Amino acid sequence: MSDGNSFYITTPIFYVNDVPHIGHAYTEVAADVLARWHRQRGEDTWLLTGTDEHGQKILRTATANGVTPKQWADRLVETAWKPLLKTVDIRNDDFIRTTDERHEVNAQKFLQHLFDAGHIYTGEYEGFYCVGCEEYKQPGDLVDGTGEYTGQQVCAIHSIPVELLHEKNYFFRMSTFTDQLLALYEANPTFIQPESARNEVISFVKQGLSDLSISRSSFDWGIKVPWDDSHVVYVWFDALLNYITAAGYGQDDAKFSRLWPATHIVGKDILRFHAVIWPAMLLAAGLPVPTQVFGHGWLLVGGEKMSKSKLTGIAPNQITDVFGSDTFRYYFMRAISFGQDGSFSWEDLSARYQSELANGFGNLASRVIAMVVRYCDGEIPAGGEPTDADAAIHATAIRVTQTANEAIDRLALHDALAAVWELVDELNGYITLQEPWALAKNPDDRERLETVLHTVVRGLGTLAVLLSPVTPQATATLWSALGGAGDVQDARIDRAWEWTGGTHVSPLAALFPRIEAAVG
Repeated sequence: MSDGNSFYITTPIFYVNDVPHIGHAYTEVAADVLARWHRQRGEDTWLLTGTDEHGQKILRTATANGVTPKQWADRLVETAWKPLLKTVDIRNDDFIRTTDERHEVNAQKFLQHLFDAGHIYTGEYEGFYCVGCEEYKQPGDLVDGTGEYTGQQVCAIHSIPVELLHEKNYFFRMSTFTDQLLALYEANPTFIQPESARNEVISFVKQGLSDLSISRSSFDWGIKVPWDDSHVVYVWFDALLNYITAAGYGQDDAKFSRLWPATHIVGKDILRFHAVIWPAMLLAAGLPVPTQVFGHGWLLVGGEKMSKSKLTGIAPNQITDVFGSDTFRYYFMRAISFGQDGSFSWEDLSARYQSELANGFGNLASRVIAMVVRYCDGEIPAGGEPTDADAAIHATAIRVTQTANEAIDRLALHDALAAVWELVDELNGYITLQEPWALAKNPDDRERLETVLHTVVRGLGTLAVLLSPVTPQATATLWSALGGAGDVQDARIDRAWEWTGGTHVSPLAALFPRIEAAVG
């Protein structure tokens, strides 16, 4: 398996029953920021995303729209899901679809392996099924319906009635892995994060696991069970396998050995699938379990989870068309503690754009470049002997780089950005105290002026490196203006204070220009 210098990270694969909203984009951006950061540390990094295209929900949606499920999936992938990646500037290494031949063939190989090893048997099951979740629900997962569903039991997540199903299916002996899973959680406390998610899963598994129905025979949109083509594979059993079929399982042993295991970034509503069912499947197959499963919180609008069905879904381009992709990426990584629920509001987005990006970082960059152009004809000065104030800036650059990198290792994206912003604030304060505009008026202060400008240019370059995974477009522009060597995304982020630049700066337009248009 991977040699320790690889970082394989995944998003969930998303259902193509509808178009993406900012909740989907939030997950994509979080995984992308982590992937970009690890790439800039020199690690062999692989970011996977994709789409989940089988199951009853897709079949019903396609039928309602008068097309085949494959036609529906093809249309949504090309017109909505792949464009999302461009909208929020995702640099993924692969995009897998569960209708890809590489997935279907190798998912069948995995299933056949479990069947041959005795982990699958025939049985009958009756229970309440939520098509929205594609999951049989326990009584505790149901609530009383309201409005048009008064008097009915509805799914607590989707608020739609569940269906009573009775089928003869194939079952995975998941119950036999209860003790192994609990031992895994005990031996590796960081396997499930954050802590609240870990506690929830442990409590659930301690109640005892039931065997899992892994096939359906009442419809045919799915991967055929290899030894019985009258059944299709349960959509979640199918979907979870994407993480290994994309990594080469069944067809490219060298690739699979290099990449696997992975870190999974998922929404907390699908945590159990990834932290219980998935590792049980891998244990049964004799494969390593994931490195980590991180269940992030929900985006809330008006106090409710983002949802198309409840008309609280916001399309990502509604934000990016006004503020740009960098702002989208920065806002959701900074404003929400990763792992917790977070409320979105246009007012907070606008305020943070103005105070943190435009006035904080953007204005700092513009001022520094403008002063070097005005006072040194664009030549970056070497500076003289540093004072305590200058040394303090350098020390802060080293400290925040180390703090941010440690936060990334904990997947604490918000903490990483908070650390970086300490350097933004300190540089702004340093300029205010040193008053380079006043130093420029006295020839006797020339050396001091050049030392101050050298110090802020160095600090600004460090910020360009540290912020490049989060705001790739603005930092690429800034890097060019600073004369940075090569591409900023190739600069080592774990040694951001050591960046190398050119001898001159170039004029810089506002990185985050003033926005007059009303939003919301």
